[in-house]
Amino acid sequence: MQQIINFIIRNKSFLLYLLLFSIAIVFTIQSHSYHKSRFINSANFLSGGIYKSVNDVNEYVNLKTQNEILQEENSALRSLLFNQTDSINRTFIDSSFSGISYKFSPAIVLKNSYSLSNNVLLINKGKKDSIHQDFGVISSKGIVGIIDHTSKKYATVISILNTNSRISAKLKNSNHFGSLVWNTESPEFIQLTEIPKVAPIKKGDTIVTSGRSTIFPKNIPIGVIDSYNLDVAKNYYTVHIKLFNDMTSIEHVYVIENKDAEELNTLINNTDE
Repeated sequence: MQQIINFIIRNKSFLLYLLLFSIAIVFTIQSHSYHKSRFINSANFLSGGIYKSVNDVNEYVNLKTQNEILQEENSALRSLLFNQTDSINRTFIDSSFSGISYKFSPAIVLKNSYSLSNNVLLINKGKKDSIHQDFGVISSKGIVGIIDHTSKKYATVISILNTNSRISAKLKNSNHFGSLVWNTESPEFIQLTEIPKVAPIKKGDTIVTSGRSTIFPKNIPIGVIDSYNLDVAKNYYTVHIKLFNDMTSIEHVYVIENKDAEELNTLINNTDE
C-alpha cells in the first residue's frame, strides 16, 4: 500500500496531466458531433473486432464437433465401400450380397419437426441433385425417413416419427421381420409390430432394416429393444425400440438412391399381375 502511495506522490504531475487530458477528451467528444461520431465509429469497430474474435473462437471450438461428425460419416462410408457388414457401429451396410447398387448423397437438414403426430424434415437437396420421391434418408447413426415431395432445390422427408410411416425392419440376430411404426408417445422410441411369437426376443437386441423393400439397404441400424409385449389374441409381439438416432437433433444426413429400384419394381409389378 505504501508503495502505491509513493508511486502516486512521485508521479503526481503526470497523473494529474492524464486526468485533465481525459476530461478534456470527454468534453470535446460530447460537445462536437463530428468527434462524437468518430468516437462511436471507433468504438463500434473495436467492439465488432472483439465480437468477431469471439465468434472465430466459437467456430473453432465447434469445428471439432463438426469434424467428429464428418469422421464418423467417413468411417461409415468406408464400411460401405469395404463391405464390412458385421459391426453395428458401422452405419452404411453394403448390399453387394444381393447385387443391388446404392448411391449415397449428402444433405443438410434445414427444418425438423418431432413433436407432432406426422413429423417431416426439410433438406437442402432436390430434383436438380437427382433426388426423387421414395428415396431413403439416413444419418451417421441410422434411418431418418423417406423422401416425400421434391422441388428444384429442396425435398421434404417423412420422418420415422410419423404415423403414416411404415418401414420394414427385423431382429438382427434372427431375421424375423415386421413393420416399423410410431405411437407418438416419445421421439426417443419407435415400435416394431407383427413380430411372430416364435421369434427369440430379448431386451438389448439390435433392430435393423430388413432390406425387403427397394428403399433401404439391408442391416442399417435402427435401435435396440427396450421392452416388448405379446398380443395373445394375434400371437404377435409389439417391440419398443430405443433409437440410435437422436431425432430431435438431426443435421447431416445421406439420401439413398437404389439404382435398381425401377427394374425391381417392374419385375415385382409384373409378378403381381
